[in-house]
Amino acid sequence: MDTGTKKYAPIKGLQIGLINNIEFTDDGKSLFFSQSTYDSSSDIYRLDMASKNIERWTDSEQGEMQKSDMAQPKLIEWTSFDKMKISGFYYPASKKFTGKRPVMINIHGGPEGQSMASSLGANNYYPNEMGVAIIYPNVRGSSGFGKTYIASDNGFNRMNSVKDIGALLDWIAKQPELDQDRIMIMGGSYGGFMTLATAYEYADKIRCSVDVVGISDFNTFLKNTEEYRRDLRRAEYGDERDPKMSAFFTKIAPLNNTDKIKKPMFIIQGANDPRVPVTEAMQMRDKLKAQGNTVWYLEAKNEGHGFRKKENVDFQRLAVIKFMQEYLLK
Repeated sequence: MDTGTKKYAPIKGLQIGLINNIEFTDDGKSLFFSQSTYDSSSDIYRLDMASKNIERWTDSEQGEMQKSDMAQPKLIEWTSFDKMKISGFYYPASKKFTGKRPVMINIHGGPEGQSMASSLGANNYYPNEMGVAIIYPNVRGSSGFGKTYIASDNGFNRMNSVKDIGALLDWIAKQPELDQDRIMIMGGSYGGFMTLATAYEYADKIRCSVDVVGISDFNTFLKNTEEYRRDLRRAEYGDERDPKMSAFFTKIAPLNNTDKIKKPMFIIQGANDPRVPVTEAMQMRDKLKAQGNTVWYLEAKNEGHGFRKKENVDFQRLAVIKFMQEYLLK
């Protein structure tokens, strides 16, 4: 945009992708920025302000992955129970696989997070090597879609976001290339709660689920999360000190609906998590095991809210792949 005339002009030669870290040079003649696309990690580019030519300055390491093997996202949209439009990004399985493909639905945390059309990185293994399509939904409560949308899951409206996933399951069933009988739900933190809630709310429509540092009961979560976070979380989820809200939390808690969970579940947790305490995972694991459910449990003693150490990240990925081979692909 020309700030003098307020008119916009297109920049040619720029790939579709995510742009960050915009900085002008001191003389105003160049604009530097970083951009990531579906087939590249974040790289640095220079825009010449006079000629509008773009020059790429870096070409980041991609390991042994080939650009031709990287899944390209498609923006998809579906209509939820109340006619609200929900969107997400769909990464198809590699074309070398035939027949209806299994699906992984990966739900972001936050809840005010947002899934964007970025490179899958190591997660390209799923569509390219396993033939598993991935969908990253932005259910109500996600950021980037306006104030009404971001607030539409607050408090007593919590389960409406779970219904958005129910509508997505219906969308998958209508896609000729996707297998509605082989769907796995996965998510971390709040996305973990969404995974657990989907596992009991739509037990007959999924094959298995992977809960990473997820909330199994908002009452116990708000009681045990670190004190500095409590009021911030109450503003989003509701105040457990209010008897009506506490009763609502009790009603929707995955921990209190385990009798409806029928499919195998993998629970992953860091022992030192200050946000979602390890007790959230342990109580879910113990109740499922007591019922005789198939439940895998992975706990890292030297991790917090999600795995960060490479050896743990690698172990988690391999364990998830094994779980998928056992319960999704068969």
